[in-house]
Amino acid sequence: MSHIAFIGLGNMGLPMARNLLKAAFKVSAYDLQEEALQALVAEGAYAAQSALEAADGAEVVISMLPASRHVEGLYLGENGLLANLLAGTLVLECSTIAPDSARRVHQAARARGIEMLDAPVSGGTAGAAAGTLTFMVGGDPVCLERARPYFSVMGSNIFHAGAEGSGQVAKVCNNQVLAVQMIATAEAMAMGVANGLQPAVLAEIMRQSSGGNWTLEKYNPWPGVMPQAPASRGYTGGFMAELMSKDLSLAQETALASGNSTPMGALALHLYRLLTKQGLGKQDFSVVQQLFID
Repeated sequence: MSHIAFIGLGNMGLPMARNLLKAAFKVSAYDLQEEALQALVAEGAYAAQSALEAADGAEVVISMLPASRHVEGLYLGENGLLANLLAGTLVLECSTIAPDSARRVHQAARARGIEMLDAPVSGGTAGAAAGTLTFMVGGDPVCLERARPYFSVMGSNIFHAGAEGSGQVAKVCNNQVLAVQMIATAEAMAMGVANGLQPAVLAEIMRQSSGGNWTLEKYNPWPGVMPQAPASRGYTGGFMAELMSKDLSLAQETALASGNSTPMGALALHLYRLLTKQGLGKQDFSVVQQLFID
């Protein structure tokens, strides 16, 4: 079985790495958080003391990091991974970052004979744990076929979005839609409840009607409507509001670069920035519901 280096064991990275272990891959891992690292060690991974150590001898490197600066810091420069990986190593960069940042890493990888795909994911922590993530892949389609066995262990939908950086473009488009859906659902739920409707009844009516969307199906923001949703657990777990704010910022940067008008995306970004300023950035992004409750 292939030796995989997994860098970044956050809410998404840890369950993804666990699924690779379950599939009998050899996994060496690195993360700044010792607790997450030891949790994976207990399941059979090797704990490295640095990203370079984790990648030593690995045929595949997978990274899941918070932002562009972390990804560029990991891969680029004289002390970065790309300067130390063997030619032919496969790099699967699964973080959500700026498309231009992904392209810079692609360019540096290509110059060293290293195969790379930008492959951000959708599906949340539940999808990461279940191995049902959606991968949005940018890069060489031939490289994608080499990577498919690894993606298929962690996800159930693998889409080739296009050339280098295209996976990131697809991801920011998707998350902009998700944020707008969540905000629209939250304000409608608040309006209905304020006018005497039971939240579960209203949610089901909208779910079965023309207002139906992914949020109503899987992730209702009103507490108690869906026991499994973060809203019913005090908005803990899931996808942090500050990360949604980051993704919406990336979407606005992408729109500006291409001259697109995205007023709904811009408004969504302002609301998620407001949540972060209110100290709610670490809570699940469905906490936007609280902006509409008196």
